Amino acid sequence: MDVYAHGPFVVRAAVGPAGEPADAGPGTVDPRPEPAVADPAGGPDRDGWQEAYAEAARDVLRGMVASTRDPIAGGRHKVFGRADLAVVPTTSTIASHLPRAVGLGLAVERLRRMDTAGRRDDPDGPPRSPWPRDAIVVCSFGDASVNHASATAAFNTAGWYDHTGLRIPVLFVCEDNGLGISVRSPEGWVERTLRARPGVRYFTADGTDPVAVHAVAAEAAGWVRRHRRPAVLHLRTVRLLGHAGADAEQAYRSTAEIAADEARDPVLATARLLVEAGVATGEELLARYDERGWQVRRTAEEVLDEPKLAAVAEVVAPLSPRRPSRVAAAVAQAAQRAAGPDATGRAEAFGGKPPELAGPLTLAQSINAALADGMLSHPQLAVFGEDVAAKGGVYGVTKGLRERFGAARVFDTLLDETSVLGLGLGAGLAGMLPVPEIQYLAYLHNAEDQLRGEAATLQFFSQGAFRNPMVVRVPGLAYQEGFGGHFHNDNSVAVLRDVPGLVVAVPARPDDAGPLLRTCLAAAVVDGTVSVFLEPIALYHTRDLYEPGDGEWLGAYAEPSAWAAGHAPIGRARVYGVGSAEDVTIVTFGNGVRMSLRAASTLADEGIGCRVVDLRWLAPLPVADLIREASVTGRVLVVDETRRSGGVGEGILAALVDAGYVGAARRVAAVDSFVPLGPAARQVLVSEDAITQGARTLLAR
Repeated sequence: MDVYAHGPFVVRAAVGPAGEPADAGPGTVDPRPEPAVADPAGGPDRDGWQEAYAEAARDVLRGMVASTRDPIAGGRHKVFGRADLAVVPTTSTIASHLPRAVGLGLAVERLRRMDTAGRRDDPDGPPRSPWPRDAIVVCSFGDASVNHASATAAFNTAGWYDHTGLRIPVLFVCEDNGLGISVRSPEGWVERTLRARPGVRYFTADGTDPVAVHAVAAEAAGWVRRHRRPAVLHLRTVRLLGHAGADAEQAYRSTAEIAADEARDPVLATARLLVEAGVATGEELLARYDERGWQVRRTAEEVLDEPKLAAVAEVVAPLSPRRPSRVAAAVAQAAQRAAGPDATGRAEAFGGKPPELAGPLTLAQSINAALADGMLSHPQLAVFGEDVAAKGGVYGVTKGLRERFGAARVFDTLLDETSVLGLGLGAGLAGMLPVPEIQYLAYLHNAEDQLRGEAATLQFFSQGAFRNPMVVRVPGLAYQEGFGGHFHNDNSVAVLRDVPGLVVAVPARPDDAGPLLRTCLAAAVVDGTVSVFLEPIALYHTRDLYEPGDGEWLGAYAEPSAWAAGHAPIGRARVYGVGSAEDVTIVTFGNGVRMSLRAASTLADEGIGCRVVDLRWLAPLPVADLIREASVTGRVLVVDETRRSGGVGEGILAALVDAGYVGAARRVAAVDSFVPLGPAARQVLVSEDAITQGARTLLAR
């Protein structure tokens, strides 16, 4: 049986080095051979089973004591998972992993269909999909989690795609013990909720009856495998002991209720079946139970003394690996292919007129061209989100991509940010390179835990054995004319900078968009990096810098032969000199770059020279470049279009202090307010006048 799982998320399949799927054809099974005889009372392979049990117990106990020898998290968390068994670890019990399971199912089926088509074209060629052709995803969760927004999103997305005719082979398994810590699930609520999910087939069994569970589970898995459609297996079972170590269930459960559950213990039910079948006597099973208990105790005592993580470098090693030389090499290789063997295909994809010959481009046009080049360089890349395909994006940034690359690689999703990110998480885990779009920055806040709790943690809690590389495009920031409120004009990025390992890029200039996007894509492929590509909406179609019609905010698109030389490494800034460039260093990003360059021009007329530093990367900050440029003038003006409290400026000033900077510093930032509509926005956002006045104040000290 070939299954993927999540939460525990099992995918039985051949697995290669570092947990990456190995080539596998139809019928590939779990690479670890199962014992020939499953005889709990003893038999021809009893020693093999004892060894397997001991190994499993040791793995679990190592996680409990934070041992560095834990095979999945290496002492970072008590999670369940095994890379060689394709069991993906999760750290949550509240359904935040379910959207990823749906995404993985969609990706597995998509890759299967690509493989089928590829075999028709080339019957002797290698499989395009790394997974067995009949693989399915299995994802478990608790009964209380059916009420969680993430679960609702996952069920709804699975049903929505099923309704549209797309296939998602996912089996959700609900372990229903009737309790969410101390809160009881109302009688009948879980069944009614699960049965009501359109497009999701319902199966149920008594979870305390091992024979019934086996039969119904086999039926459910077989149905999903045959039909490639989602289903849920509802298992009513019991909870033994409290929710967690500190949970005293006697505070909310009666003694009689606890005793009744203990009598329904699935282990006892199994023992009864064995006795009734004459496989073993009660005394033999009790003796075996005690023997297992002592084995577990001895194993626990052994692993208690195993080494623990003892240094910062050890803890964070898998969090966000950075191999800049390999990323640069990947960009260079893509450039060589685009300029060499792939040149003809590239010219055809751009209709005979590649973007470098189209003249100066806007920021939106440059991102569009870079996405097209990315899809040419990375066949596994897919662009998706709300309105990105047929419409081409609200601002036209993805216009024409579906026509060039087809609906399988550029497609619209349902209106739910949690599901959009979940699809990206699953696609990355399956071996694709997803580029999902969240339509506006404020919409990301509806689903940010998919980045924080799921995307950013996977490598950390699996020691890099699993990863979900992706580049999340997010139009955002303020200064849009005619928009107000806290959705379409949102300048809050604090939550992104607080996620360990997450990369945040902000292209301000058209000629930076391509290099930054190529770096994010290469980092995803090389290091499994999760990036947020934050695009300033107000600069999408801006053409001029100083005067109407000057066209100085347009930029040339680099031809492939220049990509390597123009590579923009993660965490490296761009510096502009205006005038003598010796008096003030202005540090900024996004819309602030254009405003600062305009302000610097005004200051230059007054004899004040400025160095304008475009950070380009908000996480990690380009600290080395920041310190170097600050030291040149000894006067730093931070121009931060985000809010004064929790804004990027706080991080910049902290970096200066930490580095021992002793010069003068001043900050211009947006007011702690939502962005209002119309002229009132000018009262709370950073202005050019505020920048010039800030620089003059610094010089007057």
